[in-house]
Amino acid sequence: MKLIHAIRKPNHRPIRTAFAILAVAAVPVGAIAVPALAGPSKAVVTAAATSKCPTGWGSLPEASNIRGAGQLTNVRTGRHACFDRIVFDVKGKPSWLRVQYVNNVSTVGQGELVPLRGGAKLEIVLAVPSYDDDFHSTYNPANHNELTNVRGYRTFRQVADAGSFEGETTIGLGVRARLPFRVFTLTGQDSTSRIVVDVAHRW
Repeated sequence: MKLIHAIRKPNHRPIRTAFAILAVAAVPVGAIAVPALAGPSKAVVTAAATSKCPTGWGSLPEASNIRGAGQLTNVRTGRHACFDRIVFDVKGKPSWLRVQYVNNVSTVGQGELVPLRGGAKLEIVLAVPSYDDDFHSTYNPANHNELTNVRGYRTFRQVADAGSFEGETTIGLGVRARLPFRVFTLTGQDSTSRIVVDVAHRW
């Protein structure tokens, strides 16, 4: 499991301890860490969970310096107590990537605007195409404008496909506001890996 090194981080210091990352990885994508309780107990649990939220994230661009050779096979999202998460499943090793806030996300190759809901937009560029060496599709969502259903999420507003071209795939992530995020990779079984982007619910 590797953390992503930032391009520059004068004010951006993602949590780098093994304990913190393992703790996050232990919560399955799609799970909600805070149990659903009724009455005053729910407020107590929510406050306790919020007070334990990781800190030190920032909103500056992040990029990896790793090289791999894989293909994108799936995009998933999940809600957690402190952040919303998007996971990119990769067949093979994770490769170079860049995550940054931008004014607009454009389609790869054509340069057409990708409309995104939300007050801020994250551009996620992955050096893992959505096709194999024979140009057969490895990830072909039914709706390219709504890769996952993020209705009811606290931070995510929309996940859209901006295309895969010349070995790179671009994803547009609309979020509620310019909130802190972190990026890291996880190694799976059978030569698979995951690229994870967490966006916090608040500063």
